[in-house]
Amino acid sequence: MQPAITVGLDGSPESLAAARWAADEAESRGLTLRLLHAWPLLAPQPAHGTAEVDQNYWSKRLVHTAQKELQARHPGLTVLGNLVPEDAQEALIKAASESEMLVLGSRGMETVVSYFMGDISMPVVARAERPVVLVRAEPTAEGPPSATAAPVVVALQLHDSAEELLDFAFHTAAARGVPLLAVHGRSVPLHARTPWGADHEVAEEMTREAHKELRGALRPWHEKYPQVEVADSVRLASPAKAVVQASEGAALLVVGRHAHRHGVTPHLGHVAHAALHHARCPVAVVPHD
Repeated sequence: MQPAITVGLDGSPESLAAARWAADEAESRGLTLRLLHAWPLLAPQPAHGTAEVDQNYWSKRLVHTAQKELQARHPGLTVLGNLVPEDAQEALIKAASESEMLVLGSRGMETVVSYFMGDISMPVVARAERPVVLVRAEPTAEGPPSATAAPVVVALQLHDSAEELLDFAFHTAAARGVPLLAVHGRSVPLHARTPWGADHEVAEEMTREAHKELRGALRPWHEKYPQVEVADSVRLASPAKAVVQASEGAALLVVGRHAHRHGVTPHLGHVAHAALHHARCPVAVVPHD
């Protein structure tokens, strides 16, 4: 199967914004874009005729309209439409396993957008074997940050294996030709807190140690992607708060989640939860060991 980025479509503004984002990403990576609309009541075989007799008419129109718009924006991009007569959650999880990444719409601080008659984006993010990107509806007034200036921001916890996370973040920054900012949040321990803030000496030592660890983790990836301009940031705050703050003005925020093992209920960590609900930029959740 040809490498592709898959985007889930349901006709909402969020899913259309996700499709436009996915098209830009597919073009920058030289990949095919696949538009997926899943609905259990779709006719198994293609139907023909007018809207009155073709139960797939509106689903076909949804995919065709998006496909036509994206093809006009990206004449050299291969855009495929796919109608799947299956449960949306299962269809998207399967599609994610067959794609370089899966892209879905999100309402940010509100409830994650309802796909195909069910709120499935969060379960898909928690279960997918490949990276899932959630995209909010495009702003109407100020517009998105400039692609030439906005960095890719990646959240690192340092004590976890981060190979898949850093590979995705560096590859994305290289494909876009933008800088990468690695962010690490570390809470000040209770004994080092004072009524006027953190103890200065403790804060300096924590920051120095974290910078050293962070740069050590980034070094091999910087060598692999020498064209990527890399910066690092250590913030003495909760990891979730540090990451959300650092994502302001970013082109993409990349966070990790532990890939679930057999028999373990899939879940998202507090950093991923905070990012998905509060970050104003697109958020990529990358499963890792």
